[in-house]
Amino acid sequence: VLFLQIVHILNMTSAKIVSFLLHPEESLHSLQNRIEFETGISTGNQELLLETGICLDPRKPASQCVIDGVRGWDSYMVYLFDKSKTVYDGPFASRSLSDCVNYIVQDSKIQLPIPQLRKVWAEAVHYVIGLKEDYSRLFQGQRAAMLSLLRYNANLIKMKNNMVSASQQLKAKLEFFHQSIRLDLERYSDQMAYGISSEKMLKAWKEMEEKASQCAQAEDIGYLDEQIMALHTEIVELQKSPYARRQGEVMESLEQRAIDLYKQLKTRPPDHAYSDSTDMVKIIVQTVQSQDRVLKELFGHLSKLLGCKQKIIDLLPEIEVALNNIKEADNSVMQMQGKRQREIWHLLKIACTQSSSRSLVSSSLEGTASTPAAAWLPQSSSGNTAPHPLSSLAAPEDGENFADVIQENVNYLELFSSILQEVRQEQNSMMVS
Repeated sequence: VLFLQIVHILNMTSAKIVSFLLHPEESLHSLQNRIEFETGISTGNQELLLETGICLDPRKPASQCVIDGVRGWDSYMVYLFDKSKTVYDGPFASRSLSDCVNYIVQDSKIQLPIPQLRKVWAEAVHYVIGLKEDYSRLFQGQRAAMLSLLRYNANLIKMKNNMVSASQQLKAKLEFFHQSIRLDLERYSDQMAYGISSEKMLKAWKEMEEKASQCAQAEDIGYLDEQIMALHTEIVELQKSPYARRQGEVMESLEQRAIDLYKQLKTRPPDHAYSDSTDMVKIIVQTVQSQDRVLKELFGHLSKLLGCKQKIIDLLPEIEVALNNIKEADNSVMQMQGKRQREIWHLLKIACTQSSSRSLVSSSLEGTASTPAAAWLPQSSSGNTAPHPLSSLAAPEDGENFADVIQENVNYLELFSSILQEVRQEQNSMMVS
């Protein structure tokens, strides 16, 4: 018997307790199917919370509902909520009276012998204690709902901080991108008259600027921030509400009065004495009325808690979508920035190539104008050029020097042609891109 595992589940929608004997290694899904059969709440709408507000893990066995050891197992509760409902219609009917207690409630002035009255009053005291314990368990269920709400709220705040941080980073990158592309467009326009121009590239840059302006829409998270702040304020007010604290002081005092009244009855001699139950019935009626009042407040507050929790559940996907939009916009801006920088370096490469080709052409033209004249036309002693006889023609070594000059000029011409061809290819590829 000591090794049996029994789980007690308080259905917060009906204020009733259902108990289950757990099978060895039973899964949580199996337990939820049994709960659905007993309560009518489908497995998809069941939310099972521990006293700490932690939701049961579906990957773990059903034994997670039971505390270890023997002491306290019979009072440990798991709280069942219906996720399809955010408004609970409490308060619910109080626990039913036993026949003998109902007998004195119907006629409190009826005279009963002291021994019989002791038994009836003992059950009455048990009934009053039971009403207080019913409220205590329901209050603990409300507390579990509050702790669960605070866990959801902590997750919401974490996601909100990530969203705000990503939005601020995107805003900074967009400002940098706009400033840099405006400067690039200005400098590009200045050099178009004497430098390199590409209408297709210019059009692409202007499209980038327009696309960056559209990306700015992703950083607009003001509407979500306002909803989150309003919800946070509402949760703080719920935490400060007096209904978030235990309201059973009146019921506890009535419980003590009932116990004291019973003790007084026990001291009376039982011989041929009779008495009525007027005082005890008054305590019973006052306890029922007090329970009705505190339960009405409790379930009203619980409905507000569950409403806030549902708002958080609805907001989380919207924040996730906003985060994804911000990340996509961020990636798009970085890709455009990288593409534009590659194109700028491409223009720089073409400009450097054209500059080097001009310098090579000028140097080769200077070389071809001076070297052949010095090698082909020998100067006279007077420094004037004059016709030479056959005996004075160039020697063999002079012929070899002339051939070298011709070959060098051919090499320069081939190099110049290859440079011009490379420049044309570079310009064509830039126009296509």
